[in-house]
Amino acid sequence: MITPPENITTEEMLTLVAELNARPDVDGILIQLPLPKQVDTKRLLEAIDPQKDVDGFHPVNAGRLQAGQPALAPCTPAGIIEILQRSKIAIAGANAVVVGRSDIVGKPAAMMLLNASATVSVCHSKTANLVNYTRHADILVAAIGRPGFITEEMVKPGATIIDVGINRVNDRVEMEKFFPNDTTRAEGFDKRGYTVVGDVDPRAFAVSGAYTPVPGGVGALTIAMLMKNTVRAARQRRGV
Repeated sequence: MITPPENITTEEMLTLVAELNARPDVDGILIQLPLPKQVDTKRLLEAIDPQKDVDGFHPVNAGRLQAGQPALAPCTPAGIIEILQRSKIAIAGANAVVVGRSDIVGKPAAMMLLNASATVSVCHSKTANLVNYTRHADILVAAIGRPGFITEEMVKPGATIIDVGINRVNDRVEMEKFFPNDTTRAEGFDKRGYTVVGDVDPRAFAVSGAYTPVPGGVGALTIAMLMKNTVRAARQRRGV
């Protein structure tokens, strides 16, 4: 791992990326976001050799994903597909709703679900009558970055919920709203001063047929998919 100083410039970072691109012993490059404000994130991500782009953020890999071609896919969306497939939850023919349109999760998750033959709707904070979409979702992916945003009234009974959100809740009243009478959660909050909540209100899970917990759900698969991308990149660069 390379940790540049916080005052590093875009040009210095571009030089570092160019050096890593040229090194035959480096198979994968991942840039931990967010970067300092003075660094041009877009230029940096586009400078990575697409063959070493294990985060799957380069426009070349994004384009290949959209075209249905083999690509290094973003790790969190890839983890979502892995969870669904290993859990034997049918994607083909399912109504899938993705709440969130980020380039990192929302858009590529929607594309991967579409490539797997789901019927996909992408919603966001400006979507009118959001519940009209979520209540018809067989697969509901919550990736909007708001704690407990998806409530039980928004979930179709028996739906599969994929909760991508990881939000810190520092207010005890809010914590108790999400986890009423949960002494274990309260003790953890008192010890750390916060608790972690996904983008789905935990009470909504009772309505679902299956769901991913927060923490311990999609996050673990994101790391696994990063390792998978790294191995894949190494094999591809060696013609294996």
